[in-house]
Amino acid sequence: MRDDDLLLLAQMWRESGRSVALATVVETWGSAPRPSGSHLVIDSEGHFEGSVSGGCVEAEIITEAMDVLEDGRARLLEFGVADETAWRSGLSCGGKIRVFVERID
Repeated sequence: MRDDDLLLLAQMWRESGRSVALATVVETWGSAPRPSGSHLVIDSEGHFEGSVSGGCVEAEIITEAMDVLEDGRARLLEFGVADETAWRSGLSCGGKIRVFVERID
């Protein structure tokens, strides 16, 4: 699904009454799995569409998105090969990504 389509999906989910978070790659360094501007849309039941890392750190981002949906505070997350979380999540591509996660109201 294209990133533009993901934004439309987020809008549709929101209009249907779902709580929705949007994760966006805002910065990359080195060999990043997805380019800046890539999106992952998450609802409060854990449904998601899209990708910000080709599957490497999506589980960690979904967990953070659930917290964002609960407390409303956006988060800026960074993953890279030197980051313990990234290794645990499988980001071993040699690059780094920074992902902004926000609640869509």
